[in-house]
Amino acid sequence: MKIRTKILMSCATALALASQTAQAQEGEIEATGDIVVVGALTDVEIDREEIEIIQANDLADLFRGVPSVSVGGGIGLAQKIYVRGLEDSLLNVTIDGAPQRGTLFHHIGRVTIEPELLETVDVQAGPGEATAGFGAVGGAIRFRTRNAVDMLQDGRDIGGIAKAGWFSNDGYKLSGTVYGRIAGDIGILASYVHVNRDPYKDGDGVRQLATGAEQNLGFVKVGGDLGGGHRVTASYEQRRESGRFGQRPNWPVFANTRLFDAKGKRQTAVLNYGYEGDSGVGIEATGYWTRTNFSQNRDDRWGLYGAEIETWGFDVRASLAIANHDITVGAEHRRDRVTSEYLGAPAQWQPWAWDPNIGRFTEKGALMGVYIQDHWRVIDPLLVSFGARYDAYDLDQLTYRKGTKSDGLSVNVGAEFEILPGLSLNAGYAEAFRGKEIGDAFTLEKNPAWLSMSPTLRPERVDNVEGGVKYDAGGFTASAVYYEMTIKDVILDQLGRDRVARPLQDSVYYENVGTFKSKGLELRAGYRTGPFSLDAYYNHYDSRLNGNRIEGYEHIALGNSLGDNMSVTAGYQPSDHFNFRASLTRFEDLNDIEVLFREKQLGFVTQTYFIDKPGYTTVDLFGSWCPFGTDRLELQAAVYNLFDKRYIAHASTADYGQLGLADYAIVSGLPEPGRNVRLTASVRF
Repeated sequence: MKIRTKILMSCATALALASQTAQAQEGEIEATGDIVVVGALTDVEIDREEIEIIQANDLADLFRGVPSVSVGGGIGLAQKIYVRGLEDSLLNVTIDGAPQRGTLFHHIGRVTIEPELLETVDVQAGPGEATAGFGAVGGAIRFRTRNAVDMLQDGRDIGGIAKAGWFSNDGYKLSGTVYGRIAGDIGILASYVHVNRDPYKDGDGVRQLATGAEQNLGFVKVGGDLGGGHRVTASYEQRRESGRFGQRPNWPVFANTRLFDAKGKRQTAVLNYGYEGDSGVGIEATGYWTRTNFSQNRDDRWGLYGAEIETWGFDVRASLAIANHDITVGAEHRRDRVTSEYLGAPAQWQPWAWDPNIGRFTEKGALMGVYIQDHWRVIDPLLVSFGARYDAYDLDQLTYRKGTKSDGLSVNVGAEFEILPGLSLNAGYAEAFRGKEIGDAFTLEKNPAWLSMSPTLRPERVDNVEGGVKYDAGGFTASAVYYEMTIKDVILDQLGRDRVARPLQDSVYYENVGTFKSKGLELRAGYRTGPFSLDAYYNHYDSRLNGNRIEGYEHIALGNSLGDNMSVTAGYQPSDHFNFRASLTRFEDLNDIEVLFREKQLGFVTQTYFIDKPGYTTVDLFGSWCPFGTDRLELQAAVYNLFDKRYIAHASTADYGQLGLADYAIVSGLPEPGRNVRLTASVRF
């Protein structure tokens, strides 16, 4: 018996129907029903229709309407994802099953994706079931790309889409995709996307310097159903981004500040295999390889400097349906290698290096995990889930011949009970385990005489408990979820070095810094009748490290705090050929955030200070129209930030300039773009 549940997200800052969801992990072929119970009420799926209507160009657009997800950073290169306030370094993020791991530079984002390629995006908030993957402390995000045969019109064996888009603030986007049937249900797809952006203006009409970039992406995917229950796909993607940015791309650049050439690149290759037998037996296997690069030319100091992360691995799982049980058992392995190096002439960088004979720095990590998850339909209205996974982490700092190992067991249990038709309760408890992984590439260089990692470093252990209620009947949906999370022995690189410790600690020093606790409440509601829809959400959480509220600059690579936020979206779709939505999103003030704890501890300042994150309200409009009654020609229009509001997203670094301290005047998130009108025309042939 296969059990599939789904929560559909109405994008464009919309809340979707709070239905149950079964997130098919990218790279997992949807052959064996993937069931989700633990945390199901806050899981979300963004589908292709939603991605299209909002004309998503980056991560901020893509997750604009997901209650548990926020994005900060201003520009695409610098954007970071936060789920329930935890940074994406604590998430298991995959593209077609290929994990996107490691940090190239702490002032840029870790995840790069082109929404044009995506079929769906699955979001699992908080630690979940054993199938969630390595290091899913804050949850998992699974990007799934499009398939050729699914895009073909009935009766056709070849097709294509050409798109052209214009943005008033400020740039354009061109894309072309061709796809065809090779034989049967096996197809091939090729896509190319080019985006050119000039520096944008904020809501006050001030042009934010160094926010322009050029992006180019190529993508090829081949495969499909082979018959007999077998399915194979293989894909390759290459994404490039370049521009002139400030030293720290996620912070504002002031007039007369030097800009530096920077380039980013990601290559990902994935092979997926799936089998579904008539007896309820299924197999899913994913093999992957990813290489990401970033380089910055500090021509005023040490010259060209580069970083690279290479990841490869596999995930193999089998599923078996026995009586009222759906059992999944699997194993996965991953290897990461991070390298940074001086790329210019030795005469330029050697005066800056700790050791003029060493200009290349490397760490590697190996992870192994095995897991089992069972979903048991005890009685018709009651579904129980329970599982466990064992993970082992091995980190080697090759350049300095040091390292650490750890291993641990995580368990989860959950239940969903339908009280009445349309009314159900959900509760779950999940653990997660994470050892030390490869470090930030731009900070791999150390003083060999100083410690860069605590000799007593312990792995992180996470507990998450949540419960909620959902109603779905008569066109009305509603859900309420409350959760509490604790991360023990948080691993973090704190600012600065301890000048008292012997031996001396490096300025990048990983240690267990204490306990993180988070509590949150998420409410959703929606109503649909005929062509009209109305969706809303409210989100509140409070996250603290050792009792102090977290903040993006203070706790980089851990998380950030946001004010209470809410959204209301009204939609009108009288036919498949016309769609209109209007969305209002509000973030409340978040005041009196105490900061500079570490600086005070190290003696850089004499006291802690308090900063505020001002609230803001934005209104967005979206529409699509097929003038000839078919999808042969589609016209789309969107207006982001309709009333031209100037604001810094709460998911960005707070503005430390308000402290009046000269040394911290540059510490701030980028103001978000002001009003941006987007017009897109797409032609299918």
